[in-house]
Amino acid sequence: MKILVPTVIPIDLETPDGVTRVDYDVASPIPEEHRDAEAVVVWLNPGERLVALPSELPRVRWVQGLMAGTDAVQAAFAGTDVVIAAGAGLHDQPVAEHTLALILAAARRLDEALAAQAQGHWLEEHGGNQIRNRNGFTTLAGARVLIWGFGGIGLTLAGYLTALGAQVTGVARTAGERHGYRVITTADLPTELAATDVLVDILPGSPETDGAVGAEVFAALPEHAWFVNVGRGVTVDEAALDDALRAGSIAGAALDVFRTEPLPADSPLWHAPNTIITAHAAGGRPQQPGRLIAENLRRYRAGEQLLGTP
Repeated sequence: MKILVPTVIPIDLETPDGVTRVDYDVASPIPEEHRDAEAVVVWLNPGERLVALPSELPRVRWVQGLMAGTDAVQAAFAGTDVVIAAGAGLHDQPVAEHTLALILAAARRLDEALAAQAQGHWLEEHGGNQIRNRNGFTTLAGARVLIWGFGGIGLTLAGYLTALGAQVTGVARTAGERHGYRVITTADLPTELAATDVLVDILPGSPETDGAVGAEVFAALPEHAWFVNVGRGVTVDEAALDDALRAGSIAGAALDVFRTEPLPADSPLWHAPNTIITAHAAGGRPQQPGRLIAENLRRYRAGEQLLGTP
């Protein structure tokens, strides 16, 4: 069996007997002598190269993505019986850290502070008494945070938020309790949103989640609430978000992902009030990918379900 491993990041992977590892350049066509590979690991493959993989690898049966969401890989291999596995757990800590940074930036209005710094202006209103009240969001102590998409990343984030005094509720397909956290379904959203200080979107991109966060969601949030998106851009109705920001029906948004990336220069979100933008930077740091690949390689050869598959 042959497995192709990308060279864009160092991957510590020892293959067992009977498995040949071949390192490949994600920006170049797969060499003819390696087009018999049965498995391929993908990470930072340019779009046109990703789309070419099915034709270049006619014998591939397993694609191991190192990304949290495999929507682009699934699109490339649509209509095939190839097993596609996501980078389960590889981004839990990095994405949760970035999300926490966005939430804290919103609470402390670091966007305003940086803009004032660039102008050499001392923001007097940022000093003095900043005790949180029910009309504002200035601290995580006692803040009510709703995490929509309560998987590994959401659970890791919940731990960070809890340590800082926030009250965390998850939103998932099944209600109940998960690792000590209350979990609701989307059926309970209308009531829950009204009591939310921060709504965090960690939804994957799919036909079911396309535009899930839209005008109704923003209208249900209190005016002091912030919206944070580190999931997928397609999950948000960006026109509705822009309307909500400009109307002041929500306090602000911290966004890391968008429907079109890079975010077009003419997107109104660049200039929407109280908006913090990062360039899809929450992930990009897969943690110990070799361990996941090795475990899924073992499972693949044993005919077991792979980690990161439905």
